[in-house]
Amino acid sequence: MASHAHSNAHGDHGHHDHDHHGSHANHGTFGSYMTGFVLSVILTAIPFWLVMGNVIADKQVTAILIMGLGLVQIVVHMIFFLHMDTKSEGGWNMMALLFTVVLVLITLSGSLWVMHNLNAYMMPTQMTPEAAKQLP
Repeated sequence: MASHAHSNAHGDHGHHDHDHHGSHANHGTFGSYMTGFVLSVILTAIPFWLVMGNVIADKQVTAILIMGLGLVQIVVHMIFFLHMDTKSEGGWNMMALLFTVVLVLITLSGSLWVMHNLNAYMMPTQMTPEAAKQLP
């Protein structure tokens, strides 16, 4: 009995109390997962529709819209599936979100810049779609 009193005096709360003690992790509900899933499907279907339906004639506007929707989808995944918000983990999750957004912006803009330059400087100026079909 003295050892039991001694262990409680030092903060030992038994075996079941330190599963998630001090952790305020937000484990989503079925409704939040379904909301995230529906938003993800919508954010995937819209770019598919924009490209396959040739909805917008200007390809640059279409590419910018798709990149924007991709960024929104990343945020949706981080909030609804990874449960990242400004309060969890003392704000470090928000820093991870901002870091991810910056990396995605750098990657997307760099990729578009490289593809634009390859198209502008590597393709022959007289290349037409018919001439491209004749290439070996």
